[in-house]
Amino acid sequence: MDGFAFGVVLAVLASLIIATNILVAVALFRLIQKNGCTGLYFVFNLAVADFLVGITITGLVTDELSTHSHPPSKMFCILRMAFIISPSAASILTMIMVTFDRYLAIKQPFQYFRIMSGLVVGACIVGLWVAACFIGFLPVLVQGFQQTYEGKCTFFGVFRPTYMLTIFCIGFFPALFIFIYLYCDILKIASLHVQHIREVAQAGVSGNSPSPHNINDMKAVRTVAILIGCFVLSWSPFFIASIVKTVCQKCLPYDVIERYLWLLGLCNSLLNPLIYAYWQKEVRLQIYQLCLCVKRKVFPLFHMESGPWVPNRGPGPIRAISNPQFQE
Repeated sequence: MDGFAFGVVLAVLASLIIATNILVAVALFRLIQKNGCTGLYFVFNLAVADFLVGITITGLVTDELSTHSHPPSKMFCILRMAFIISPSAASILTMIMVTFDRYLAIKQPFQYFRIMSGLVVGACIVGLWVAACFIGFLPVLVQGFQQTYEGKCTFFGVFRPTYMLTIFCIGFFPALFIFIYLYCDILKIASLHVQHIREVAQAGVSGNSPSPHNINDMKAVRTVAILIGCFVLSWSPFFIASIVKTVCQKCLPYDVIERYLWLLGLCNSLLNPLIYAYWQKEVRLQIYQLCLCVKRKVFPLFHMESGPWVPNRGPGPIRAISNPQFQE
């Protein structure tokens, strides 16, 4: 894939990431105003982080599509890559918090709202952004992670493979371990809930039927499972190839990692809003209402009240006026 084709693909991907995450973020904001559920703040933060991923990669699009021969400076390129890595790390950390939030809602349903107060959720969001910025700007602080710059503004053009190994050890691998542990425990709790529901159904006790809140939690668990699966499939090839490149410099070319596997990882920021828009009924309903609202404002003529056509013996039909102030 040459530079222009890569720039076009990156531009399309960035546009889709920005558009879909804005739509889902607005829908989640309306849900938060309506329901006041603190757990939705993590999902809203996930949409914001993925939106920032789309914003930050637009700088690379301009470089790939432009024809100027002056490459950016080394520090400018390092800062650009740091701003790309930071929201990506924030997206991964937010998915951990979303998984933990659903885990806590199922494991401790009666203490959930006491534990996950607005102050705790806000502190968690601020903390994960601080950690994400630390991961992204680590090469700025540690000179040993910086590569000898040759004018090519890419990950491995300014960062050493050891930096990717460090991200794998402190970011990707712990996140994957936490995902597996929490979800396995969630599945164990969910299986006990299903068994309890079956026992209640067989006993015919209508008063102990599962509440809608528990049913919504189980649906959220399914959505979290799809998020985890997409995260693993999207980012695993990039991190595994980066580790292989650290051990064996001649095993994989840099272009394969930076142009193909990295694009696959970026697709995770597009899949996250699509998953919530499709699998979560509340989000899907809010998006539908938003589309109707935009349609009414953009095409107001199609929503004007009009009365029936009244037959007349004159030269042509006369349309009745339905507005009460004109009916005399």
